[in-house]
Amino acid sequence: MHWIVDGMNVIGSRPDGWWRDRHAAMVRLVDLLERWAAADGDDVTVVFEQPPRPAIVSSVIEVAHAKRARANSADDEIVRRVRAAPDPASVRVVTSDGMLSLQVHAAGASTYPSAAFRAQIDP
Repeated sequence: MHWIVDGMNVIGSRPDGWWRDRHAAMVRLVDLLERWAAADGDDVTVVFEQPPRPAIVSSVIEVAHAKRARANSADDEIVRRVRAAPDPASVRVVTSDGMLSLQVHAAGASTYPSAAFRAQIDP
């Protein structure tokens, strides 16, 4: 299974003050995803709207971003990645965005709710 995580959607699923330091929230999410991926063995890509500054690097998961930062650009990048996958049915997108979910399903992938996923990787 290849998981593509809508980064800010998962971060925003828990009102823990993440908005006070967006970059720190992104770093925390990548850390959680690394631990989960290392234990689970699945491939994980997290997609953000724009490149984190400073950059967030991982040797365990892929940290990706949209080509151009704008509204819904991470969604567009996620759909592009699902469509480019050799087997979209083997891709699961983590999001609670209704429009993104529709596009992902139309491209042949499945979805998993952000809050449930966040509870799974960070109980």
